[in-house]
Amino acid sequence: MAKTLVAYTDQVDDPDLAMQEIAEQLELETKLLKNSIGIIACHREFVMSGTAQAVCARLPFDVVGAMTSSLSAPGNTGALLMSVMVITADDVEFVSQLTPTLEQDSAAVVYESYKRAARPEPGKPALVLAFAPFMRQNSGDDYVKMLSEASDNAPVFGTIAVDDTEDASNCFTVFNDEYYADRLAMVLVYGNLSPKFYRANVSLDKVLGKSAVVTKSEGHVLMEVNGHHVSVFLEELGLTKASETQYAMLQLPLLLDYNDGSPPVSKAFVSLTPQKHALCAAAIPEGSTLYVARYDKADVLLTTEQAAERIQQDLEGASGLLVFSCISRSMTLGFDHFGEMEIVSRLISGKLPYMMACSGGEICPTKVSEGHAVNRFHNNALVACLL
Repeated sequence: MAKTLVAYTDQVDDPDLAMQEIAEQLELETKLLKNSIGIIACHREFVMSGTAQAVCARLPFDVVGAMTSSLSAPGNTGALLMSVMVITADDVEFVSQLTPTLEQDSAAVVYESYKRAARPEPGKPALVLAFAPFMRQNSGDDYVKMLSEASDNAPVFGTIAVDDTEDASNCFTVFNDEYYADRLAMVLVYGNLSPKFYRANVSLDKVLGKSAVVTKSEGHVLMEVNGHHVSVFLEELGLTKASETQYAMLQLPLLLDYNDGSPPVSKAFVSLTPQKHALCAAAIPEGSTLYVARYDKADVLLTTEQAAERIQQDLEGASGLLVFSCISRSMTLGFDHFGEMEIVSRLISGKLPYMMACSGGEICPTKVSEGHAVNRFHNNALVACLL
């Protein structure tokens, strides 16, 4: 059975003091079991100063993770923080792998990297953890598709890195004492682990208008809805003006029903292309059913509390909780930027070690049955993995 340890530090510019604080909280000399993996989340300043790399280099196990704009761990919530979650066990094995650059043919690169890490004997992982950089030329759906195919649909959970710059220029992944803007880090988890997954999305009563069918798309470009140019659909909803300003519709997520029996998934509209097609932050497959919903602060807090309450009911026998929440949710909260994290802290802290971080895109199954997972890439969502 796995155990989970979590530590944090706000020592951005002092690697020695940061490591001292992390080590004291983790109690590594007495609490580590046979096999361990570290998961790191930190503000970009910890990488720029070299503190994150120095801490990772001194830890006696592999460490993977991603940049975040804010995070929460037992004892603190804020922006200029670094947190390390350690999963350790005698009967669980962790195999970490870093891909080569994803600049070209990213799907094939992810697939081949997974195959290099996978056990040669039959049997798939109990869990695949994935940490990807934000790259405008790549889609999180590609990563999810290839990891799902390569792993025979094992559960995949993870995040796309995010930072607090206007141009998203520091959305790095971390692998041990190095950081990357173009590589994905993954961990294949084998053995006695039965993760549970949770999601918070926009409430269904926030849906605007009627549903529509995607009749033409290419990857993450939505071209036609109900047989007509997508601009007609936006005009019917009174969203023509909003759609013409980049990121103006982040509070109007697209809910996508794949019509395969799995729950709808939230996708973000980013901007219009020169052809007035809708450029989205994730793939919009033809034949799926589309809804537009409206985000607001009250609904973000409500759906987060509902998810945290569901998690609370399942804490018995669990060892730790890893949570990622889309940065669009915290943006919707305005001055109450840490509202979601405060809810999770109130309901979980003191009962279970946890780490929660802002995300640039969330990877989480919507359904798991007999080891077969329906993995999805989400926008505008909170996702959680109970270990």
